[in-house]
Amino acid sequence: MSAVWHPFFQHATEPAPPRATGSEGAYIQTDRGPLLDAISSWWVVTHGHNQPEIVEAIRETAGTLDQVIFAGLTHAPAEELAEALVAMAPAGLKHVFYSDSGSTAVEVALKMALGYWRHEGDGRHRIAVIEDSYHGDTIGTMSMGERGVFNAAYDPLMFAVDRLPFPSGDGAGTLAAFEALAASGRMAALILEPLVLGAGGMRMYAPSVLAGLRAICDRHDVLMIADEVMTGWGRTGRLWACDQAGVAPDILCTSKGLTGGVMPLAATLATARIFEAHRSVDRRRTFYHSSSYTANPIACAAALAQVRLWRASPMQARLEALGAMQAERLAALAGDTRFTNPRRCGTIAALDLVVPEGGYLSEVGPRMRAHVMAKGVLLRPLGNTVYVLPPYGVTGADLDLAWGAVASFEV
Repeated sequence: MSAVWHPFFQHATEPAPPRATGSEGAYIQTDRGPLLDAISSWWVVTHGHNQPEIVEAIRETAGTLDQVIFAGLTHAPAEELAEALVAMAPAGLKHVFYSDSGSTAVEVALKMALGYWRHEGDGRHRIAVIEDSYHGDTIGTMSMGERGVFNAAYDPLMFAVDRLPFPSGDGAGTLAAFEALAASGRMAALILEPLVLGAGGMRMYAPSVLAGLRAICDRHDVLMIADEVMTGWGRTGRLWACDQAGVAPDILCTSKGLTGGVMPLAATLATARIFEAHRSVDRRRTFYHSSSYTANPIACAAALAQVRLWRASPMQARLEALGAMQAERLAALAGDTRFTNPRRCGTIAALDLVVPEGGYLSEVGPRMRAHVMAKGVLLRPLGNTVYVLPPYGVTGADLDLAWGAVASFEV
């Protein structure tokens, strides 16, 4: 038995996983044959595996800079990346704080928001979230995510938040519920996954709802935190999901695709208002947060290569083409009674298997995963929800392979 303890993996029931031996483009080579990476290795790989420009940037920087402490020192890759992110981000986001994962990016955002209100002398401390959300697996992020099988054992450590109903249809119920909470004057921040709730089942809502939530935040001076860890870097069809609604959050979290999916790195972007609340001759206002690998130069160099690729490539056209290919393959399954609720947002396509017992612990999920892997496709259904979220370099033939494997599954 291996000494490795795998994430989201039940060692008592799962067979030993394949061993990855290489990766390129949309494929991972394993000791059991090639696998089409139809989920971008947990939503991180953007252009494709082993993108030459990103690999070269890592190689070049590693020969000059390795890890250096970022408290009291700085370096060119971090400075250049911060300027690039501010230029690419929704309007008003002027300052970049680095960390090392999506969870830590969200923890940083939460601490920024609460620190802001403390330094402003306001007693606001409540956080609003959308039901079925997922924001990470650290204590703060679990507190803001949906409660259930993932985190029941850790309930004594978690704090209470105010939960809004998922915004179905026009989202009127969600908007009304948030309006009432925001009017109380106690709400410090609303945190949300814009347009798509990823781990919650690829649940999708309209850009108009996101715009409506932003308007309520403005009306009652509530900070909006956009968790774009999954939705950023083109997944919803635009660079940022917030762009679809024409809104700018007060704080934005990005990771996963930030380095093209190659190196662990995260960034939390904030407005000048939030930064200035922490900048003071009073050292007690210092933002007391750090990660050991904050702004790792090699990871920042990988992210800069991602930025250059994004600026030099016809990315919007590529995203639209991939979205159209996904829509065609979803439409082909529309009349199949084994599936329900086909949906798409940009490059993300999903549907649900019709089974007696749904939800994350549905047995159909592991069976589907094993079935498609035997056909050379890597998928990780969320219970009875099946989704395809591929790298942007995927071809029509690759998508035929992925959706063909799904269609061949017998419920």
